[in-house]
Amino acid sequence: MPKPYELFAALPPAVSDQLFAFLMEREKPLYKATIDTLAKQRKLRPVFLERKPRPERHTWMKDALGRKVNEAVAAHLLQIWLVGAHAKLLCDFLDGLGITHDENGTIEAMPPAPTKEALTKAIDPLFEKHDPGVVAVYLHAFQALDDNGWPTLAELLAEDPRLQLAMPAAA
Repeated sequence: MPKPYELFAALPPAVSDQLFAFLMEREKPLYKATIDTLAKQRKLRPVFLERKPRPERHTWMKDALGRKVNEAVAAHLLQIWLVGAHAKLLCDFLDGLGITHDENGTIEAMPPAPTKEALTKAIDPLFEKHDPGVVAVYLHAFQALDDNGWPTLAELLAEDPRLQLAMPAAA
């Protein structure tokens, strides 16, 4: 099961662009704090990153967040982005499985694993209504929420080509 930093390393470029654009526009203090944290780790001044052109800065940030040392930061950013920018996707997935959730698509506790058929029935419509790259990232992140995850979802993530992310090689 991939860790949050591994998910960051595997983000398709279009999805990482969406994530950083969301943070920059809607979560400015968090975006700035992330730059500060990542710069200090590399013994750089934050202004060095802030002056980079946006695409170069975001590529640098994605690479930095794809390192194990940044697992907690990566997890936090993924959570903020998914709940803040893609709550409808989260709700659609949980509704498709009949799982009770709040208006943001968050749940109190991980319910027992649904059948593979129920998951497929809940996931297929997501690809028609939402960005396929975001759907794949969300389902990998959802699976990583719990230490054990759902074996049936793990199977689908491994088998369904629509859900594949280019995961980095294990270190």
